[in-house]
Amino acid sequence: MKKHIPNSITCCNLVSGCIATAFAFTGEAKIALLWIIIGAVFDFFDGMTARLLHVSSPIGKELDSLADDITFGVAPSTIIFTQLQLMSYPEFLEPLRPYLPFVAYIMAAFSALRLAKFNLDERQALGFIGLPTPANALFWGSLLVGIGEQMYYRPWTLYLILIGILVSSWLLVSEIPMFALKFKHWGWKGNEVKYIFLLTCIPLLAIFGITAFAIIVAWYVVLSAIVKQQASK
Repeated sequence: MKKHIPNSITCCNLVSGCIATAFAFTGEAKIALLWIIIGAVFDFFDGMTARLLHVSSPIGKELDSLADDITFGVAPSTIIFTQLQLMSYPEFLEPLRPYLPFVAYIMAAFSALRLAKFNLDERQALGFIGLPTPANALFWGSLLVGIGEQMYYRPWTLYLILIGILVSSWLLVSEIPMFALKFKHWGWKGNEVKYIFLLTCIPLLAIFGITAFAIIVAWYVVLSAIVKQQASK
C-alpha cells in the first residue's frame, strides 16, 4: 500500500496543474498561480515521501515528469498565452494578435525537454543543470500577476514578454549549474549559499507577498551564476 502513496501525491500535483491551466484560460492569473504553488508543494512532498518510505518505481519517475510538465510547463504557458491576448500591440504587429500568443507554448515544449533530460542526466543528483521547471513557472506566474494591468498598455511590455519566453526556454535546457535546496546536514559550512538564499527570500516574501517569486527566481539564477564563477577560479 505504501508504495502507492508517493504516486498519489504526484497525481495531486498533476490535478493542481490542470486546475491552474483551467483558471489561466479564464484570465484568473492569480488563482492559477496559487494552484501552481500548491502543485509545487505536492511536487516537493512526493519525492520526500518516496525517500522516507524507501519506495521507488519506474512509473513514479515518469508520472512525476508528466505531472511537472502540466503544472510547471503548460499552466504557466497558458497564463502567458491569455495575458498576451490582452496586451497592447504596436500597429505593425496587430494582424498577428490572433497567432502571437501561441508563442507562449514554446516554453511548455522546452519544459518537457528539460524534464526528459533531467531523467537521463546523472549529474543532477545534488544540483541542477539548467533552470528547474518549478522555478520557471513561479517566475512567470508571479511576474504576470505582479506587473498589473496598467503595464499591458505599454507596447514594450509585449517585447519583453516575448524575449523572456525565449530566454526562459534557453535557461531550461542550458548547461548552467544551479544549486538545489538539498541538505546533507544542517551546519553552515557547505550550505552557505543555500542559507544566504533562504534568508534573503524571507524579507522578499514579507514585503511583496506572492509576487515576490519573480524576484526570488531571478536572484536564484544570479546567485547560481556567482557560485559557478567562484568555483571556476
